Amino acid sequence: MTWHLKNWRRQRILKHASIPEIIWQDVWTRLPFLHGLTQLEIIQLRQWTAIFLHDKKINGAQGLIITEEMGVMIAAQACLLILKLDLDYYHDWLEIIVYPGKFILDHEYTDEHGIVHTVHMIASGESWAAGPVILSWEDVTDTTNKQGYNVVIHEFAHKLDMLNGAANGFPPLHSNMDARAWTAIFSQAFEVFCKQVDKGDTLAIDPYAATSPAEFFAVLSEAFFVKPVEIKHCFPDVYQQLVAFYRQDPAARWPTSTKRR
Repeated sequence: MTWHLKNWRRQRILKHASIPEIIWQDVWTRLPFLHGLTQLEIIQLRQWTAIFLHDKKINGAQGLIITEEMGVMIAAQACLLILKLDLDYYHDWLEIIVYPGKFILDHEYTDEHGIVHTVHMIASGESWAAGPVILSWEDVTDTTNKQGYNVVIHEFAHKLDMLNGAANGFPPLHSNMDARAWTAIFSQAFEVFCKQVDKGDTLAIDPYAATSPAEFFAVLSEAFFVKPVEIKHCFPDVYQQLVAFYRQDPAARWPTSTKRR
């Protein structure tokens, strides 16, 4: 699709799919990490959110009814990651499935070495390559915890990571980024972090990040947006790589402001 046709389509959607002000304001209040956005960024986020909701299906599981506010709550956080990128980063899949609370993962998959693994665990979120994002609504609403935990940002970071294959902590970088620098910086930080977990040190991010490079990237992406000042201090080189990838500097927005929404 050419840029002009894509832009025409999006403008047409925005004419008929605006987000009610009362819903936007309520969601805004519940997501304090958005409050440092500039006025132009707020406008862009709201537009991305509206188009995202038009293009994606959000379905409840186990009888959960998805309200318009719930949809905006999920979509606004998903679109924060691609605020300075493009909605095309989410082009190759359609559905979000939302459970009332944590759910059971029970499936098999084959890794890159041809080994079959069986997964049976309680989860708050999951992302499938070219498939749905699955979320626990209970965890979606947990947006003010001190750990920097954010299931929506986490799962959508996986979606970005999988744009060039299996999730491995190496998303498709921009042409002005150095792939070797990304690999070296993230690999070193991951190794140091795993040692900290093994020693029982006080950690800046969820120890789940030590599970794999893919989870390290996703957990750091959560914290990058939710508690950026701490991440910039604890992982300065990684932070700069994330600034380059997301084309945002969340630490520069801190402390939160009271800009008009």
